[in-house]
Amino acid sequence: MMDRRRFLVTSLAGTVAAPLSAEAQQAGKVWRIGWLAISPPTSLPLKRFSEAFLQGLRDHGFVEGQNVIIERRYSEGREDRHTAFVAEFFQMKVDLIVASSSAAAHAAKQATTTIPIVMLAVASPERQGLVVSLARPGGNVTGMSNQFGGELSGKMFQLLKEAVPKLSKVAILWDPDNLGSAVTFREGEVPAAKALGVALVSLEIRGPGDVDHALTTIASARPDALWVHLVAFPFRVRLLEFAATNRLPTVAQSSVWPQFGGLLSYGPDNADLFRRGAALTAKILKGAKPADLPIEQPTKFELVINLKTAKALGLTIPPSLLARADQVIE
Repeated sequence: MMDRRRFLVTSLAGTVAAPLSAEAQQAGKVWRIGWLAISPPTSLPLKRFSEAFLQGLRDHGFVEGQNVIIERRYSEGREDRHTAFVAEFFQMKVDLIVASSSAAAHAAKQATTTIPIVMLAVASPERQGLVVSLARPGGNVTGMSNQFGGELSGKMFQLLKEAVPKLSKVAILWDPDNLGSAVTFREGEVPAAKALGVALVSLEIRGPGDVDHALTTIASARPDALWVHLVAFPFRVRLLEFAATNRLPTVAQSSVWPQFGGLLSYGPDNADLFRRGAALTAKILKGAKPADLPIEQPTKFELVINLKTAKALGLTIPPSLLARADQVIE
């Protein structure tokens, strides 16, 4: 009888021990993530997004410095750096690559079909050819779309027109070589401006060398406002100094822009996108395949107005617009 009980206990222990042992081994693994972004989080607005991602990882049991190592690389306005950064990630044998820009996502996708790639806020990834479709990404790429497009661009123009009632001409800084920027400009801002009768001044900016020419063109064209794509954010200090000197309202679709000193922004809540992107990252680290995880879209949008900048520009923001703002910077 004792032998039978001993046999049953031993058999049951063996049955339970196998999965527990595998789980313990997995739990003891230190994951390595390659992080590709445009700018380092040296300012509070950018730190907010980075922290949202880290908090999202912590919410799912992944803590940097404990069971996760994040290797961070930043292009700082030079998209050609991405290829070299991805090569570094290969040498490091990262388990996953996080890409927070279109150029970063393309560089990673072109380099590997096996390492999972999570996009954090990329415009129209299906239109860029990064995924087969939003519902069924296919391949090794999934993540968050920031849904820049005609409807969002139209909303932005309407808000800008409320802030600048005499608005008739807008200069837009964009990068034709960046597919996300190009799709947003051609399929979003161009038709939206046409529908509202606003003339556009197209300013192509591929890198630091194009900034001087862009500013010279702006000074000559004398637009009523300057619209800045994410690709131009590394040059924000020069752009905002120029705008202040020339009393030029500047806008963007990311909330970091008015935080830096721009007039206003309207777009997806990037902190929410980064946090949700971390949840997708956690699912993949736990065994899910990117191809099986649909691309998620924004559910939260935010209007941010820098009232201090408006006053410096001599603009009176209507109370009705201020009342709709998610954040007013004074």
